[in-house]
Amino acid sequence: MKKLFFLAAVALMMATGCNNQNNKTTQVAAEPEPVVEQTSGIYDITVKDMDGSDVSLANYKGKVLLIVNVASKCGLTPQYEGLEAIYQKYKDQGLEILAFPCNQFLEQEPGTNEEIQSFCSLNYNVTFPLFDKIDVNGEAESPLYTYLKKQAPFKGYPEGTEEFAAQLDQIHQKTGTGFDQGDAIRWNFGKFLVSKDGKTILRFEPMVTPDMMEGAIQEFLKVNE
Repeated sequence: MKKLFFLAAVALMMATGCNNQNNKTTQVAAEPEPVVEQTSGIYDITVKDMDGSDVSLANYKGKVLLIVNVASKCGLTPQYEGLEAIYQKYKDQGLEILAFPCNQFLEQEPGTNEEIQSFCSLNYNVTFPLFDKIDVNGEAESPLYTYLKKQAPFKGYPEGTEEFAAQLDQIHQKTGTGFDQGDAIRWNFGKFLVSKDGKTILRFEPMVTPDMMEGAIQEFLKVNE
């Protein structure tokens, strides 16, 4: 009888040990929780220059950025002159202008990168950097503009520009672009002003000229000085 009791006890111990081992195996085999990648915003984005080389926007940390989509055959193209003037005035204080040609608005930027660069240099003496031609709206839009529009959505056209705004909306409705909807960039020479730390972004619609932005630029240049 003792022998039977002893054998039963041994069997129970072995069964318990097996269960514990199975539990351990289950714990080891469990998949780890997925790691969510953290981003630090605009400085994680890479764009291409006119030669097709990658440029990290992290290179511009500590600078106030004026980011603008440009075109050579637009009624607003003379804004290049104002952009260059404000660049010359504030570049030594930390302003950088990043210009991105875009052909999405009535195909007003049809040229090659070389042609665009030559046009800007010959006609407006542009010295701020021009980047590779991009889309600013739609499925193929640049990740930079996806980010900018999310951070600084469309809040309406400036007061006093109703006639021009109506013309833009009519163009988009007639051509079916959908660029009159949501946070889409409305036209050439839309502008985003980015603070030195990349955390504050202001949006200015195309009819806002560079000189009209000067007060905001001055305020951003004072941050952390």
